[in-house]
Amino acid sequence: MTSKVVYLGDLRTESVHLQSGSKMITDAPVDNHGKGEAFSPTDTVANALATCMLTVMGIKARDLGVELNGTSAKVLKTMAADPRRISQIDIEINFSASFGEKNNKILENTARNCPVLHSLHPDIQKNISFSYS
Repeated sequence: MTSKVVYLGDLRTESVHLQSGSKMITDAPVDNHGKGEAFSPTDTVANALATCMLTVMGIKARDLGVELNGTSAKVLKTMAADPRRISQIDIEINFSASFGEKNNKILENTARNCPVLHSLHPDIQKNISFSYS
């Protein structure tokens, strides 16, 4: 088992990662009857895409002998109605440095092949951009 999720009431959940004991709270967003005081469940999906991309690039960066510390991602999730769902995720990855054209392309390709990206429904529009300092 990966995690245990408990409904706390008032549209809030607490998830516990069983291996580490790490906890995460989710809250319904304001536009869906919630308080918006924590990541919403759909926020965590969009955020998972960015964290997956950064993680697999970190693995590849080790192989390439480059350091990704300071690289960041901005995440924008867009919702649609009928049925309520994620319709678009925009990820802007900002590298703290450039690693040369070849390494940059390898890292970008690695990000575009992360497991979360391949797990998302094909109807979700995914806009991924990269910039270098």
